[in-house]
Amino acid sequence: MEAGEILVRSGLIDSRQLDQTRAQANGHGDGTRLIEAAISLGFVTEEAALRAVGEQVGIDYIDLTETEVDLTLLKNFPPKLIHRQSLFPIRRDHGQLVVATSNPFDLYPLDEVSAATGFSVMPVLAARNEIAKLIKKHLGVGSETVEGLVAQAVEEEGLELLSDIETDGSELSEMAQEASVVRLVNEILLEAIESRASDVHIESQSSGISIRYRIDGLLQQQPVPPEINRFESAIISRLKIMARLNIAEKRLPQDGRMKLKVSGREVDVRVSVIPMIHGEGIVMRILDKGSMKFELRAIGMEADTYQTFRELIDLPHGIVLVTGPTGSGKTTTLYSALIEINTPDVKIITTEDPVEYQLEGINQIQVHAKIGLTFAQSLRSILRHDPDIVLVGEIRDLETAENAIQASLTGHLVFSTLHTNDAASAYTRLTDMGVEPFLVASTVEGVMAQRLVRRLCPKCKTTYEPTPDDVPADFPWEWKSGPIYKSVGCRECRNAGFKGRMGIYELMVTTNEIRQLAHDRVSSWKVMQHAMDQGMRSLRQDGWKKVMDGKTTVDEVVRNAKADHSLMMKK
Repeated sequence: MEAGEILVRSGLIDSRQLDQTRAQANGHGDGTRLIEAAISLGFVTEEAALRAVGEQVGIDYIDLTETEVDLTLLKNFPPKLIHRQSLFPIRRDHGQLVVATSNPFDLYPLDEVSAATGFSVMPVLAARNEIAKLIKKHLGVGSETVEGLVAQAVEEEGLELLSDIETDGSELSEMAQEASVVRLVNEILLEAIESRASDVHIESQSSGISIRYRIDGLLQQQPVPPEINRFESAIISRLKIMARLNIAEKRLPQDGRMKLKVSGREVDVRVSVIPMIHGEGIVMRILDKGSMKFELRAIGMEADTYQTFRELIDLPHGIVLVTGPTGSGKTTTLYSALIEINTPDVKIITTEDPVEYQLEGINQIQVHAKIGLTFAQSLRSILRHDPDIVLVGEIRDLETAENAIQASLTGHLVFSTLHTNDAASAYTRLTDMGVEPFLVASTVEGVMAQRLVRRLCPKCKTTYEPTPDDVPADFPWEWKSGPIYKSVGCRECRNAGFKGRMGIYELMVTTNEIRQLAHDRVSSWKVMQHAMDQGMRSLRQDGWKKVMDGKTTVDEVVRNAKADHSLMMKK
């Protein structure tokens, strides 16, 4: 029976959907293509389709996330069949070798397994992406290339480099262009993008090459086969060529960027290469435009914080600051704010280092310190372009601070960032830079401090009852009215227990009292104390609120926001 008819007979799709599926498969009667088409159209899940086909042809379906796999079988299993046919040995069962496949319509490769291993083979069906995860986990990123498989066209890999390759004709550059190396590098990048990694760290150690992905703020080691070590120089050279860097220069740091197309969407990758003791280290920052949503309502602000911040960004003039350490989501918050207030009758100009995402309808300037185009210099020029709103990437020095203040005094709304630990410290930081306290007090309208915490995976989070020993001393038991959740890990979140991140926020509005405190150069601790007495929620308190709402865990809050000692003393 044809695959489409099996899906109809099983009640998974109707005849109209079958026609759409066949059209999507371009008229191919091939069962695999039909099922892939039905899945891509959203008519069925892969699991439901494979279960239905398996029942028809007499092959069991198994869930690999709940199946014990005998890894000793890998030793004598042909690697080429694992990679080319997506097969994976599961266990021995009464003298038979149980092998997982995701293609019930082509069992010929199983005959090859039987011939190669000498065992009778019993096929079982499993989801393709679960088999792929097993291959990556137990054979490592890039294992397919290490087995010596030559590359297919780059476009078939799902990754395309959107710039020309320039080589110097040297032996090293020729080696970096070999098909197997190209495929290996593409696989590393693809896996990182599919894993939602923000950064890829490729490090040269005495024991060989190490690959780590930063996912939701935490570095995760990727398994790599030991044979990959002999590709080390070729991998680094290939990445330098893609980023248009000098592959012969191995003594000085270099920075570049590459533009990729993955599954139809553009991805920017910033590349930094630094020479280290055992070789060059590469860190790549992945800027995936397609997966980014700059929506102020969606980044984690509580309703009251959003409302107050919205009022701040609607002011006609003044300075609004967002503070926090590197990687705390300041740029995302500011971009989301700009998009929210961007209308045809408003001119917005930004000066950034670097421009991370290109925003439609907003004029963005890339800072080039080497040629004298600094934040301060570009800000002076920006004001001659008659903007209504200005974003300065970061206030780093007195000159930039004075220009930002001058811009706000001449009727512009200025957004910028500072590296401070909390909102109150922003006032003292500007004063310490050399800005007159009365200017700080009269121009800064509000300061938002923020951090990022990981969101609990909604599929697998589970409730638990913490004891006083499980939580820190400042845990607000009086707020607790429902369950507290902890992370578990499932297929949806790749067993991390978390999926994505959100902000925790501390929004300090410059009231008349705070203006007076800033003018009097009062310590940031006293400013903070006053704001909290007036009802401001600290970073830690905002984190606890998200714990009570079941959005994150106690550990995440403790890891990202320090305790409010003033509150603890009051207790």
